[in-house]
Amino acid sequence: MMAFIDEALFHLLLQWHHFYDRSTTEIGLMSEGLLHAFSWFATIASLFMLAGIKKRNGFWLKRWGGGVLLGAGIFQFYDGIVQHKLMRIHQVRYVDNLIVYDLVWILAAVLMIVGGAFLIKRTKQSGLKGSL
Repeated sequence: MMAFIDEALFHLLLQWHHFYDRSTTEIGLMSEGLLHAFSWFATIASLFMLAGIKKRNGFWLKRWGGGVLLGAGIFQFYDGIVQHKLMRIHQVRYVDNLIVYDLVWILAAVLMIVGGAFLIKRTKQSGLKGSL
């Protein structure tokens, strides 16, 4: 889901970067299509998994919200560290003062990870279903 949001918001709407910026514009656009297809299929597959969980009465809204935050944070942290800094396949945005964007990107990821882990841990302790 986070890849889908990242691609739609930062890649397409804001046009800050392509998924792969180390080649031509055509390759960058093709990489967008591949990322979009992957994230779309992953989102649809996840919805089928969610439907199966709900069918077995195993859905906990608070745990689901925690899982969404945790997964989104891990994806964003991976994207910011591995893809942006280590692999250098793209940056958050191409500006002179990139460190500000990098810090906000990583801080947002850490906050999502901590928030998601907190919600998941809280559902383990309380055992309550369905409330957020």
